[in-house]
Amino acid sequence: MRFDVLSLFPEIFHSYFGQSLLHKAIKNELVETALHDIRQWSDDKHGRVDDRPFGGGPGMVIQAKPVVECVEAVQAMGETPGNLIMLTPTGRKLEQRLLEELVEMPRHLLLCGRYEGFDQRVSDILQPMEISIGDYILNGGEVGAMVLIDSMIRLVPGVLGDEQSSQQDSFSCGQRLLEFPQYTRPREFRGLEVPQILLGGDHQAIARWREKQSVQRTQNRRSDLL
Repeated sequence: MRFDVLSLFPEIFHSYFGQSLLHKAIKNELVETALHDIRQWSDDKHGRVDDRPFGGGPGMVIQAKPVVECVEAVQAMGETPGNLIMLTPTGRKLEQRLLEELVEMPRHLLLCGRYEGFDQRVSDILQPMEISIGDYILNGGEVGAMVLIDSMIRLVPGVLGDEQSSQQDSFSCGQRLLEFPQYTRPREFRGLEVPQILLGGDHQAIARWREKQSVQRTQNRRSDLL
């Protein structure tokens, strides 16, 4: 799977791409990444890509021309066009079901906005898939792009050490229950002990306990899922 990130601040991703599972996935050629600075497609000698909004109002808006030309150029770098995703608070809310659809596509272009967003003609011309990671506002789309990459690579075969790990996650494979509590060594820590049922080796009893815990946790924390 390939991710092309289009941003005004691509350097934000340098450390992120060099850490943890993503770094291993890139090293093992399971995931490919590329960074593209939208400013390189600016006609302004200072690389400026924003301007004041028509009709007035606070802030600045990213111009259509450099963004559209940047996307078109990056699309041409691949053998086939990638799935263009615009990170925006007005987009479709990111959910596990959507991630399971996206992971079937081999290439994604992640378009990261800033300031007051993009000139509407960016969407009108390019027709991107617009995705929001939640009902709140960030300073830019870069963090949202990282969330999208991080959640998607978990579903790429070979990235996780245990393929069942992603299947047991909350919301995975149509799961509508939150994940059950997990424990590891030591058995006792500051007066809190691991539930005895997890130590007995009865896998059927453990499965029933975990399902009950998932239902209770979902009821207490996210009853809207039930």
